[in-house]
Amino acid sequence: MVRRSPNFFLRKHRKWPLVFSNKIPWHQSFTQKQSVLSFKKSVAQHDPLHPNFVPSLLRPLSLYNLHHSPQAYHFLIKTLLHNRLFNHIPTLLHHLQLQHFETPEYIFTHLIRSYGNANRIQDALDIFYRMPKFRCAPSAHSLNSLLALLCRNQRGLELLPRVLLNSLNMNVRPEESTFRLLVCALCRMNKVAYAVEILQRMIDDGLGVSDKIFSFVLSSICAQGDLDGEDVEGFWRESQKLGFSPSMGDYNSVINFFVKKRRGSDACNVLNQMKSDGIKPGIVSYTMVLSGVVAEGDYMLADELFDELLMLGLVPNVYTYNAYIGALCKQNKVEEGIKMLACMEELGCKPNCVTYNTLLRTICKVGDIIRARELVREMKCKGIEMNSVSYMVIIDGLISKGEILEACDLLEEVLHKCLFHESLPFDEVICGLCQRGLVCKALEFLRKMVGKNISPGARAWEELLLSLNLDTKFSRTTLIALVNPL
Repeated sequence: MVRRSPNFFLRKHRKWPLVFSNKIPWHQSFTQKQSVLSFKKSVAQHDPLHPNFVPSLLRPLSLYNLHHSPQAYHFLIKTLLHNRLFNHIPTLLHHLQLQHFETPEYIFTHLIRSYGNANRIQDALDIFYRMPKFRCAPSAHSLNSLLALLCRNQRGLELLPRVLLNSLNMNVRPEESTFRLLVCALCRMNKVAYAVEILQRMIDDGLGVSDKIFSFVLSSICAQGDLDGEDVEGFWRESQKLGFSPSMGDYNSVINFFVKKRRGSDACNVLNQMKSDGIKPGIVSYTMVLSGVVAEGDYMLADELFDELLMLGLVPNVYTYNAYIGALCKQNKVEEGIKMLACMEELGCKPNCVTYNTLLRTICKVGDIIRARELVREMKCKGIEMNSVSYMVIIDGLISKGEILEACDLLEEVLHKCLFHESLPFDEVICGLCQRGLVCKALEFLRKMVGKNISPGARAWEELLLSLNLDTKFSRTTLIALVNPL
């Protein structure tokens, strides 16, 4: 018996057994895509500035049989938005409203966002409320687009309660993403109390709250300068009871809060909790706690923290060294501070102006002007520019030791660099020069001050008048007339 091959039909008839119909779905899809492409090319040829631009956009819809294509209408809307022809959009929407298909929600979310970018809040509200007329049921997706727009400024925030109430009447149910958006937006607007209330509502309703939301609210609470420690501690404890797993950044936010409140011991407690929770603190964490305990005056704890971070293998940065050198200087351990300065450079950490200012302040306080001069020369050799604080510290030290001429030279350098500071002792220098009989030098210095729009105090004017053997009833303008010719 001869067995026929399954390809017998093909060999005999030399043609395919099936005839493809032009009505199957793939062919219809291909034809529609070709129509859409031709439609887009036709629209691109129209002039946006032409007065009949919108009718010319609608005409190709019937030409290419795309009346029932949401994609075609979306393309027309995008064309108007791209050309910023907002006044033509209502006409196109009216035409869309007369159709019978269900308009996809993404068209309206696109419109809402575009209206938001153009600061047309009322138009965004109107299109959201009109969505049901286009046979489109709004959801949390379009609601979130509207809320994101409203949360950008105070005016929009005032409209939030009414929008949320109306959305409930439209059977739009807020989702977790909606509450998350509101919490983050309120935190960015510094409305932290309202954000905490919404967060509590999410928890009460059994909605999932991610660690990211807890972290965002926590950092916003810590950034509030008018809150006390109990508010932060309360939120910190309650959030952890609800399963919040804080990261290193969250611990640092709480540490920074306590440091700003000058509660170094509480900051140290948070650092210890961080270690007990299995998170290794970084150098930023230790530096903040170190500066906090130094400000609180607990220098023994500062020594322990500095030794501990070294034992953990952490590399101190310039802020860490500045905090520890500050602790040494507050204990008048200047030599140890200078040795620490050398250690910094050996480990490749370059000191900055704050480092030297800390040492200069302590050295000048004890009256060691020679050592202060050496530090100033060292700063200049290393290319570290003195700031107004540096000059103020060294000039005060020179005046206290009676080195008026050197203090005057430094003040002239300050005037030349325009590094003015309210505490700079201009009056003391003028008085000191006058008391030493250097009236011409004082007048020359006064002229330089006037040239920089700096006026000395009453004590300096009085000393100059007395030195010039003038009666104190002369006005300041009289003395300025004496100064100007110089």
